[in-house]
Amino acid sequence: MASNRKLLILPGDGIGPEVMTQVRRVIDWLGKKRTISFDIEEDLVGGACYDAHGVSIRDETMEAAFAADAVLFGAAGGPKWDNKVPREQRPEAGLLRLRKDLDLFANLRPALVFEALADASTLKREVVEGLDIMILRELTSGVYFGEPRGVETLPDGTRRAVDTQSYTEPEIERIVRVGFELARKRRNKVTSTEKSNVMETGAFWREIAGRIAKDEFPDVEFEHMLADNCGMQLVRNPKQFDVIVTDNLFGDMLSDVAAMLTGSLGMLPSASLGAVDETTGKRHALYEPVHGSAPDITGKNLANPIATLLSFAMALRYSFDAPEDADLVEQAVDNVLASGMRTADIMQPGKARVSTDVMGDTLLRELDKLVG
Repeated sequence: MASNRKLLILPGDGIGPEVMTQVRRVIDWLGKKRTISFDIEEDLVGGACYDAHGVSIRDETMEAAFAADAVLFGAAGGPKWDNKVPREQRPEAGLLRLRKDLDLFANLRPALVFEALADASTLKREVVEGLDIMILRELTSGVYFGEPRGVETLPDGTRRAVDTQSYTEPEIERIVRVGFELARKRRNKVTSTEKSNVMETGAFWREIAGRIAKDEFPDVEFEHMLADNCGMQLVRNPKQFDVIVTDNLFGDMLSDVAAMLTGSLGMLPSASLGAVDETTGKRHALYEPVHGSAPDITGKNLANPIATLLSFAMALRYSFDAPEDADLVEQAVDNVLASGMRTADIMQPGKARVSTDVMGDTLLRELDKLVG
């Protein structure tokens, strides 16, 4: 039995606890049926934490996040707290602190179309069938964190809002390198995306990405693409891409475009990774589904747990060095979808609509079949 891995679970708000319950069942199954087990700590975050402690995340929880091998996050926020708590303590602030304090600069957003769901996309089957791309978004810098920012009153009495887009050379270098490292394990192609035609940071990004491609990764196919063209190409011909690496703002937008190619946000995982520690070889990491807290279906046993489960599969792959177990989980998802099981968000004519709990039951039975 391999030594236990430290996993911090933060279910959060809305459907977060419901989908996380199903993932906990898979984690327990792995501990019984496979050679991997976990030391699990669970805590509050987001609105649930604010209700209990008056903050969106406690310092003690942050300490646990620093000590963990990985953090698995559910969802944060909901109308209960909208405009009703101080901005610095809004539920989403807990997630932002995790990303910032752990320096999780690399956000991995895969867009994968399972064969059984190719018809669920709003695009034609031939456009999305077999789609498997990775959006790599810089997560801790850029316009969302740049200074100065705010609203000011000018001498003539008019008001002006300011956000600052700012990147340093090392910030660009490290995210671009992650993109090339990912591509080497996939289909060996990187598309670097920016707005070099109108933005100084875009021209700077293009210069640095081009240098790294030429000097450090000559074996990887590489191209530059303007961000607006990239958005258009994602809808026109998404299978031309392998890894798209881009800044915080464009990554936010392009990853949502790519997400909808797959047919449902309820199917999409993500990973946010820090730098590898040169001494220990470990890196901080947070894994979360792309979907939000979905307050309209909270507590109704309707939520799709697959995105959270696939996020855990990413943790198995990138944090726990367990690619075979990650493959097993992903294959179970694929098989269950192929059998016709659907939660409400991915329901199709002629398929079997099931609850959150029943989807969890079905996934566990499929895992049992796969290991004999």
